[in-house]
Amino acid sequence: MRILIVDDERPARDKLRRLLAQQPGITELEEARDGVEALERAAAFRPDAIFLDIQMPEVSGLEVAASLPDPAPLIVFATAYDEYAIKAFDANAVDYLLKPYDEARLQRALQRLHARFADRKPAPQTGLPVRQLLVSERGATRIVRAEDIQWLETADNYVVLHTPQGSPLLRQTLAALLDSLGPAFIRTHRRAAVQRSWVERVEADSKGDGQVLLRGGASAPLSRQYRPALMAALSG
Repeated sequence: MRILIVDDERPARDKLRRLLAQQPGITELEEARDGVEALERAAAFRPDAIFLDIQMPEVSGLEVAASLPDPAPLIVFATAYDEYAIKAFDANAVDYLLKPYDEARLQRALQRLHARFADRKPAPQTGLPVRQLLVSERGATRIVRAEDIQWLETADNYVVLHTPQGSPLLRQTLAALLDSLGPAFIRTHRRAAVQRSWVERVEADSKGDGQVLLRGGASAPLSRQYRPALMAALSG
């Protein structure tokens, strides 16, 4: 299993990494320091399971769990607060580790995790795997519903999420984000993609380049390289 450790406290991450590194069947370990970084690392690292703290600044562990693509990684919540147990299991958690836990308690969690992992079958991708994205903005967290995203545009190490409510920046690659969002989004340019349901009209010149006009007046660039796939998707 590939495991992502998410906790805003460095000692907690170090302890869990040390214990997990000694366990058989775990091939890779990665860390995230908060909820926003957890979503970024989950998209890039694609873990099989996440050990997830609940109380973190800006984005809680429960919010992270709700924002993971489907099929989501298996989740073991690890927290110092027992009042979140019901909500954790409502989020389909495999286990709930109450801090401070010892190695024996971690072993029981790993047994449950391995059993669930062995029984798991790959789930087919649905039209819109990710329901929402969490964007960090000046100390606050903005929730962007996937259905509200008209088109996507790369900007250095970020992707601009163009919506009727604004255009926040998400630190992620366009390719990784498109994998998470699924087939509802279609690439139109090496630096852009549109959501099919927002497309109103396609305008192209004799060479195939042009623009995709969207409901509400927005537009996205179109290159001839991506035009055939776009037209095939729109006609399907």
